[in-house]
Amino acid sequence: MRMRPTLSWTPEEDLPPGSTDLEPVADALGAGGVVVLSGAGISTESGIPDYRGEGGSLSRHTPMTYQDFTGSDRARRRYWARSHLGWRTFRRALPNAGHRAVAAFGRHGLLSGVITQNVDGLHQAAGSEGVVELHGGLDRVVCLSCGAVGPRRELARRLEEANAGFAPVAAGINPDGDADLTDEQVGDFRVVPCAVCGGVLKPDVVFFGENVPPGRVEHCRTLVREASSLLVLGSSLTVMSGLRFVRQAAQAGTPVLIVNRDPTRGDRHAVTRVTLPLGTALTTVADRLGVPLDDRTAA
Repeated sequence: MRMRPTLSWTPEEDLPPGSTDLEPVADALGAGGVVVLSGAGISTESGIPDYRGEGGSLSRHTPMTYQDFTGSDRARRRYWARSHLGWRTFRRALPNAGHRAVAAFGRHGLLSGVITQNVDGLHQAAGSEGVVELHGGLDRVVCLSCGAVGPRRELARRLEEANAGFAPVAAGINPDGDADLTDEQVGDFRVVPCAVCGGVLKPDVVFFGENVPPGRVEHCRTLVREASSLLVLGSSLTVMSGLRFVRQAAQAGTPVLIVNRDPTRGDRHAVTRVTLPLGTALTTVADRLGVPLDDRTAA
């Protein structure tokens, strides 16, 4: 499946406004068998901005494409300089109430799966198990030549050694871990090769214009096919990689519920859209269901 670089869409004016009524969400979770599909909006309360909400990073930042990354040494140097700086922020981020609520719902047997479009690993850090990372994870790197996969922390160590003193001040951090730096700030940043074969290293994430592994897509399709309902949390559903599962659920008659502050591309398929902040909404639902949150990790 190819992730098309669709960066924006125009909301349809004939759709009803969002609601603040959490009862449908509580009812769906109480019945069990829910599959969660989460997006960047669930991580904003952890200090990681989203793409398209108020102040979203797309207003100042165009995400890296697979074609640019693989086709240009200069693009890779620019990407790794920015991502290396952004990783310092990402690795310090902690799960927030929304992540902890999703983990709590899972522990209490209310979920049959969690699919996330995020690459920050915060669902797993909160205790969710079996999370499907639709777009991969920033905590890993892969060699485009030999396929070796390694931990990001090891690459970070090597980049630190190769770029001693590299500490520019970024204008902002983006949901893909990319820091906003000028070309002057990037300077002559040194990119390190694969330690196994000397090939080109890439974060183990799906760039715009890149294929999501077919097996991963089919796994998500199966989860959605077997779900009693699909709960979308913090995603605008602008890119087809997430929207397709909403369409799949709706076509099968599976209820789709959306919690997102802004309109989404999937609203026409939803039985309800709640416009409350995610942390507040999910904590309230957990309280109604008598599901305690684990506060050991908190943003």
